[in-house]
Amino acid sequence: MKEKMAEKTVSVIVPVYNAQDFLKKCVDSILAQTFHRMEIILVDDGAQDDSPRMCDAYTKQDSRVRVIHKPNGGLMSAWMAGVENSSGEYLMFVDSDDWIDACMVEELVKCSSGEPGEIVCCNFVIERPNGAEECRHELAPGVYEGKKLETEVKRKLLGNERRTVSMSRCMKLFSRELIMDNLHFCNSKLRMGEDVNIVLPALCDCRRLVVLKDALYYHYFYNPASMVHKYDPEMTEGIRELNRTIRRILEAKKVENGKQQAEKERVYLTMLSVKNELRGGGKGYAKRVAEICRQERMADSLKQHDIRVQDRVNRMIVWIMKRPDTLRCIAGKMAFSLYDRWMLGH
Repeated sequence: MKEKMAEKTVSVIVPVYNAQDFLKKCVDSILAQTFHRMEIILVDDGAQDDSPRMCDAYTKQDSRVRVIHKPNGGLMSAWMAGVENSSGEYLMFVDSDDWIDACMVEELVKCSSGEPGEIVCCNFVIERPNGAEECRHELAPGVYEGKKLETEVKRKLLGNERRTVSMSRCMKLFSRELIMDNLHFCNSKLRMGEDVNIVLPALCDCRRLVVLKDALYYHYFYNPASMVHKYDPEMTEGIRELNRTIRRILEAKKVENGKQQAEKERVYLTMLSVKNELRGGGKGYAKRVAEICRQERMADSLKQHDIRVQDRVNRMIVWIMKRPDTLRCIAGKMAFSLYDRWMLGH
């Protein structure tokens, strides 16, 4: 096993933008890995703080570190630049305000087979100032190949209240070709859910998926400033673009029940649009909620796809979407206000 593992190489790609307050913890955690056959690619996406200098300093500290300086183009363009300049047989992504346990790369590599087309997933911890929350994939730990992969994973990727496998590009080890062969799906118009661009087609193509038990190796930093989400007036159109991207990928990959998955996923994504209006929308929010539900045919879609939710917040949103009148919208807005105040107090 040790000889086989020693032959594998991993490229760890870190997009960096104005991350001076977090970058040291992130990169130091990668340099501390017990697995050494790595290249660490720091992609400076036109940062305006001290991040570029910090990145360059790491190249002098460790020969495995490489830096790419590029004009600002956004997160997706940054990690894509890292991929295109990488050489590892496996690819891994770490965001610059997150960090990983010292064993993460080694443990994920141990579970890889060395054959093309595989993804190995660990779990993660959401790190909040007031405590940590352990998060695991909905899919049961194990190795998925052949018919089991097709029926238990690929037919259930989307259209669930909780995604079967997280669509984050982080906390995963990818066979190189799964990323390289699917870069053409990356849609620069997307403003939210960008990781679906690459993770969804990679999951559709993979021949072997491993979900580790426990393995809480990835630490996701949750910024308290984002607890009360700011209103995004462009979210509804952003979600429609994401829906179009999802349909395009599932059609191209000829997923057997791809159309049904896409339609159910559209319902869950529309819930985010409604939540955005209820949580932060100003004057006219109730009319906008009603219009969103009308355009997306939510009352019919909820019934057609027999959408059932467990989360309390989602239950309230579904209740509103079934009949988005003014009174229900007012009740929803008040509930979100109370919930956000409670969250900030904890």
